Amino acid sequence: MMLLVPLYVHPAEDPVAWRRLTEVADDLYGVVLNVADGPGAAPDQAFLEPARALRSAGVRVLGYVDLDYGARPAAAVVRDIECHRDWYGAEGFFLDRAPADRTGLPFVRQVSRTARRGGATTLVLNPGVHPAPGYLRLADLVVTFEGHWTTYVSAFTRPAWADRQPPERLCHLVYGVPEALLALALRTPGERGAGVCCVVERELPNPWAALPPALPGKTP
Repeated sequence: MMLLVPLYVHPAEDPVAWRRLTEVADDLYGVVLNVADGPGAAPDQAFLEPARALRSAGVRVLGYVDLDYGARPAAAVVRDIECHRDWYGAEGFFLDRAPADRTGLPFVRQVSRTARRGGATTLVLNPGVHPAPGYLRLADLVVTFEGHWTTYVSAFTRPAWADRQPPERLCHLVYGVPEALLALALRTPGERGAGVCCVVERELPNPWAALPPALPGKTP
């Protein structure tokens, strides 16, 4: 099981967390760099060194890009991709709030092609649910669940096409896990066909504001 870590905390607020990620590089699928729900209006100097250190350690740096379920203008999405690449050296992108139905495929196809032409090596698509199968051709990794542990336990289902996918193509992001159930929660994505995950105790509005307890050296 590889970990995809969305660490949505400023490096000045928690520099130890950012340094810790470089120490567990072999266990990480990647780290999502989210400066200001995207790259921000201008480069944030505090993110430059953490991003450089992650790249030097061999960790994928994935710039956060909001697709607003296909409602954002393509030019705004491309601007975010280019800024992440030029300012922070991102070699991949976490395309959040992605559409899931077939009508959104042309928009995501346009975005993915633009990103690939710009040198993107990894695209992670996050509709947060199982999307139409066509999206699998546009990304390296698809987040087919993002939500609360109670929903994950009670309402998660997967279509037949998901059972045929290699686990390394699918990711589950689960928050609100009781501390006593963290070990169980960490096993569950693998049992449900996902080879990449992030499992945390924290709740909304920002469950990703700290490192996941499943990092090596931390005991769930």
